[in-house]
Amino acid sequence: MPRPIAVQRHRDIMSLIEGTRAVSVEALAQRFDVSHETIRRDLKVLAGQGRVEIVHGGALIPDAVEPPYSERQRANAAGKARIATLGAGLIADGMVVLLDSGTTTHALAGAIAASGRKGLTICTTSLANAQVLVRAGHRVTLFGGTVDRDDEATTGIDVIEALARYSVDCAFVGVGGIGLDGVITDFTRVAALQRGAMLAAARQGYVVADHGKLGRVCPAIIPPPARFGWITDAAVEQPVVDSLAAAGVNAIHAR
Repeated sequence: MPRPIAVQRHRDIMSLIEGTRAVSVEALAQRFDVSHETIRRDLKVLAGQGRVEIVHGGALIPDAVEPPYSERQRANAAGKARIATLGAGLIADGMVVLLDSGTTTHALAGAIAASGRKGLTICTTSLANAQVLVRAGHRVTLFGGTVDRDDEATTGIDVIEALARYSVDCAFVGVGGIGLDGVITDFTRVAALQRGAMLAAARQGYVVADHGKLGRVCPAIIPPPARFGWITDAAVEQPVVDSLAAAGVNAIHAR
């Protein structure tokens, strides 16, 4: 059984991690003036209670770990379909479109295929999106990289470097969370950098994320463009809309 001083430290660690969503062993050791090994033991206890998820160098709260693709695909399918319909309506014939991987963007790929748009060039990291859109008669560029087995999409430094050489009309990008201050975040640094590069390559960038992503903060910050649109499936309260607008985010409600 943990000693009283350890129990109090566990409480303090949880207070920190709930505020930041992620914390490093190094930062905790400095904060509490204890050894790295002591902090690792603390995190192991908290992980055994299901309160944190241990990762290399630190820990995350459990909802800072991305759920499997199959689980995300089942969640709020109707909301994602509304987002997809609205997103497809923003695309005109002949556009060059950058399409991220993920369950919402896969719904968007289906909506684009069914929209009757002509002469599109689609650049994507998603194997599934590429198949849907090439079968619909569009020109498709699939970025090369390491294939993520869960998402069935390419990722990594090769993708990020390739994106730096592109300029597209619009990009549709998924995120792990969007803060009330407009800060967009993701579950890993690589994902955050890759999605930031997608938004940077577009003359008009859109984040596609349902209402459940609002207020969620993931460990890695996505480098944001000066302005972008956020397409979501539910109405957002006006004070939040105003706060986001001040940060350069245009909230678009897919009804």
